[in-house]
Amino acid sequence: MFIGHFALGFAAKTATPRVSLGTLFLAAQFIDLLWPTFLLLGLERVRIEPGATAVTPLVFEHYPWSHSLLAVIGWAVLLAGLHFLWVRERRSALLLAALVVSHWLLDLLVHRPDLPLLPWGDTVAGLRLWASLPLTLMLEVPLFALGVWLYARSTRARDAAGRWGLVGLVLFLFVIYAGNVLGSPPPSVAAIAWIGQLQWLLVLWGYWVDRHRQCLLPAAALPA
Repeated sequence: MFIGHFALGFAAKTATPRVSLGTLFLAAQFIDLLWPTFLLLGLERVRIEPGATAVTPLVFEHYPWSHSLLAVIGWAVLLAGLHFLWVRERRSALLLAALVVSHWLLDLLVHRPDLPLLPWGDTVAGLRLWASLPLTLMLEVPLFALGVWLYARSTRARDAAGRWGLVGLVLFLFVIYAGNVLGSPPPSVAAIAWIGQLQWLLVLWGYWVDRHRQCLLPAAALPA
């Protein structure tokens, strides 16, 4: 799952119009932003095995600190708590927490049984949708299209940067997704980890785009 997580970030703008798209991306993709660093530190492990699934060649051997359900709930509470301390807005903090947890739930649909429930122990979950490329595409592509549509209809470009920046972001995300699904396996685990760090640029792109777009929802006029 990749663009599906960003789909929820786009869609969440309709529920919290005062929160930047960059912050929504940060929450929706938070545990995948942590994971590359944990790989580099040797805290988590992944193996490249071409043909492991129809969608991805990655075998997730050990990632309890970023992707176990209990850890994800902990990260959700931490991110929501920091946001609440910063803006004192409970609704948006709760939504950010839900976005963090949503990442695990979407992963649950597609992963093999490799998602741990706890950072310790052997209990894992996964519904294996990655066993079928057509079914994966039928889930993720419409979800992404819906999220983008909801964001686009609830905001309006202030200038050319807001218009074409959004178009570029959507196309770039889709190109990355197509490359992940249809391209060759990555050359090494180190390459996965370093390329994964570039996801932070997508978060920054979300902040930039949102600054150049005006929210059309009534709640945007309310004080923060």
